Amino acid sequence: MKLLRSGLAALLLLGLAAGASAHRFAPSLLQVTEIGAGQYNMVWKTPVQATSNIALQPTWPESCAVENPAPPQLEGTGKVSTWQLRCTGLGEDGLVGDTLGIEGLGANQASAMVMVSLLDGRQYQAVLNAEQPAFVVPEEPSAGEVVTDYTWLGMEHIWGGIDHLLFVFGLLLLVGGGSRLLWTITAFTVGHSITLSLVTLGYFDYPVALVEFTIALSIFLLAVELTRKAKNDWLWRNPWWLAGGFGLLHGMGFAGALAETGLPQANVPLALLFFNIGIEIGQIVFILAVLAVWFVVRKPLAPWQERLLPVPVYVLGALSAMWCIERGLEALLA
Repeated sequence: MKLLRSGLAALLLLGLAAGASAHRFAPSLLQVTEIGAGQYNMVWKTPVQATSNIALQPTWPESCAVENPAPPQLEGTGKVSTWQLRCTGLGEDGLVGDTLGIEGLGANQASAMVMVSLLDGRQYQAVLNAEQPAFVVPEEPSAGEVVTDYTWLGMEHIWGGIDHLLFVFGLLLLVGGGSRLLWTITAFTVGHSITLSLVTLGYFDYPVALVEFTIALSIFLLAVELTRKAKNDWLWRNPWWLAGGFGLLHGMGFAGALAETGLPQANVPLALLFFNIGIEIGQIVFILAVLAVWFVVRKPLAPWQERLLPVPVYVLGALSAMWCIERGLEALLA
């Protein structure tokens, strides 16, 4: 167990090089709603903080023109722009068969969700990225697209959220491997699946800033638990209760991410299921990657294991304490 902590310190420090603050999942989203023959309401949500000088910009058929643009509004970690699109020369099905796209995805190493709602009730969605920056509105919605798109969104969210990954990392330090890790991660999965589903389906709401603070607090408390010398008490013998309880908080964070992206109204259960599956796939891939790094570095780091032993725990504590302060102030000001 000591050697596990020592070896994993290298992976954690490499992760910190990518950024010192938690990433808030704020995917770009283009919502297109048909309001009349050739007329569409457009809502464009994109993060305020860009990774490139090249702006993310929606594209549409040349026969469409912008009307009534409104000034962008700040909304959480993103900005929202709205306007109307008037299209001439399209067929009876309007944008069906035409192309919508997002410019700048490759330069920003980003992805974006496109959601189209037509007057006859048809719903379409697609995830665009550098490899596929455009989307042809199909004649019929595809359940297969919902499965692949929302699975990828779930994976992208867990990999982009360093706070969620650090909590999983802390659980790995707490229990090591074997069946204890299986039961602990399963408890975390059950916990966040419950609140993710309930919040997304509208059964209850919550103060976002307060939940973000408690997620940071869960990492801090886990780091404190890792510093304790008495490791034979009830909590150390049954870590799945801690994982499941804090999983409820992390599920609300996942639900906030999904709410920003939106759900296809015709396939809500399917999208919700595979978004959750995507989170689990991403979580398992992360754990396997950590264990693979540990397997490679455990022997070379063996002579320094006593010195390196506290490093990952201190880093968990320091980062989570910083986030607690930052998010606590946001919650007070909200």
